[in-house]
Amino acid sequence: MLIPLVAATAPASAAAPGKPHVPAGVTAGYVVFDRQAAKVTEYRNAHRRFRSASVVKILIAIDYLESHRSVPARDLALLKVMLRVSDDGAATSFWTRGGQGRIVQRMARRLRLTDTAPPPADKPGFWGYTSLSAMDVVTTYRYLLDRADPRVRDLILGHLRRSGQCGSDGFDQHFGIPRAVRGPWAVKQGWSGYGSTPPVRCRPTTSPATSSAPATRPTTFAASASVPTALSATLAASTSAPVSAARPASGGEIPLSAQVAPAARVVPVQAGPVPDLGRPVLHTTGLVGPKERWIVVLLTAHPAGATWQRSTAQTTKLAREVHLSGTS
Repeated sequence: MLIPLVAATAPASAAAPGKPHVPAGVTAGYVVFDRQAAKVTEYRNAHRRFRSASVVKILIAIDYLESHRSVPARDLALLKVMLRVSDDGAATSFWTRGGQGRIVQRMARRLRLTDTAPPPADKPGFWGYTSLSAMDVVTTYRYLLDRADPRVRDLILGHLRRSGQCGSDGFDQHFGIPRAVRGPWAVKQGWSGYGSTPPVRCRPTTSPATSSAPATRPTTFAASASVPTALSATLAASTSAPVSAARPASGGEIPLSAQVAPAARVVPVQAGPVPDLGRPVLHTTGLVGPKERWIVVLLTAHPAGATWQRSTAQTTKLAREVHLSGTS
């Protein structure tokens, strides 16, 4: 049953929603994290690995900004189109210069991502073949919000808060969260396996989301601005960790203690087979609610041959249900 948008944005005092329904043939992994309560409020397959598609562009941006003491104007422009309209050429430029899969390895260690792995050795240039999980994407957003240098945080999230409706490849990237959840929001979408040409070329019908979420005065990178290269003190304080695999596949509140494990136990995953190769994937991730209270991540793999229209409709409906269940 399609849940009306007004229901998706109802206050927490509203009647408890039903559990999200994953359509037949679709594989989904999702997590809703309440930053105010510091706990996971909804999840399914939290550690199941998916092919990243363009979601990995967040890690590419973090790695670049934290490893460069100056940012030339050309790269500022590339970061803008990579994050706002998911430009693949910009991502490939940073990927190649950053050492390809070594970017993912560095980020997995630094952010303590337990399910994230680089593409296989025989596909080094395929950044979209990075493996990641819904929980690792939540961990990435938590790092940006709570631990990253403010200049790194504000540049990346500033672009995600202004996500364009039309991707640079002509696909409409406002499926999932942007269609299901009332703004403001900050989103990074991902899709792969639907060909290089959209069935209908995107024409903007909505304005980019604006957000009043930052509580501090934003700082931005000017061309050749100084960027710290070492964040060991803040990284050492990270509390990201996995949800127990023994827990049920869906639903239920996960105590914060169950998400926290000693750093010594966090070992980055090595490259392996590409998840769901041969199946199209569609991901919607981001920050929603007043003061960006909730992190919502929904990763999906669809049956081979699934159309863009059907996949985006199913993902948007599921995103609405996940958001409602996790924030009510």
